[in-house]
Amino acid sequence: MSAPTPFPPLYDAHHKLRLEDLPFWMELAIAAGEPILELGCGTGRVSLPLASAGYTVYALDRDASMLAWLQSQTLLDLPGNLHLMQADFTRLPFSQPFPLIIMPCNTCSMLTQTQRGEMLKQVALHLLPGGIFAASLPNPEILRSQPLRAVAEIEEVFLHPVDGNPVQVSSEWRRLKSELIVTWHYDHLLPDGRVNRFSAQVRHSLQSVSDYLREIQDAGLHLVDLYGDFERHEYLPQAEHLIIIAQRNATPENPQQARST
Repeated sequence: MSAPTPFPPLYDAHHKLRLEDLPFWMELAIAAGEPILELGCGTGRVSLPLASAGYTVYALDRDASMLAWLQSQTLLDLPGNLHLMQADFTRLPFSQPFPLIIMPCNTCSMLTQTQRGEMLKQVALHLLPGGIFAASLPNPEILRSQPLRAVAEIEEVFLHPVDGNPVQVSSEWRRLKSELIVTWHYDHLLPDGRVNRFSAQVRHSLQSVSDYLREIQDAGLHLVDLYGDFERHEYLPQAEHLIIIAQRNATPENPQQARST
């Protein structure tokens, strides 16, 4: 794996502040069993707790620098049941099927429609019959209702994981016809008064909820539940999240199972 870039430690420290969804993913693991495949594992915010709880987890990300940071922070002593893999979501490198495939932390909405369609087809191919796919993303109805622009304001502060100096986090966005472009600014405050800024941009699809559900169906999955939060409350248009639980039909043998594992 390549050496970490400036972004992974910032991403890791920022996203570690978010813990509210971890019990939700753990409950899915308890119900579905293992092995578990996480698509878009980043620096391991979800995969590490699952592996630490004893589950065999395949943690996949397209970004080698994220995986390198995750590996460096565990001093190369990863749990033996956590397997890191760099790969594209649209070409999964597995021959084995999974009872549970998860996509936390808004990753699903950051794919293009074409990428998402291919990813869902891969998910359907790699699920056991009756297997579960779960994805959490920002509620597209909320995203579609945002102002056209928002200027950056400081939202939170955390300590840089390398030197312990403060990092101020702010974000701004532009809403276009089909996507919301969010720019995150990380201002690293140094003792001598200098500020090192690192900015990262993400694009969220503004497709409707019905569009997402149609994509699920087109991939050969069927909807099981639709939640608006991680306490499993019913999805409503004003909910903060869109959490999709879908299942592969328990139909004839998955072609992936016919191949050696």
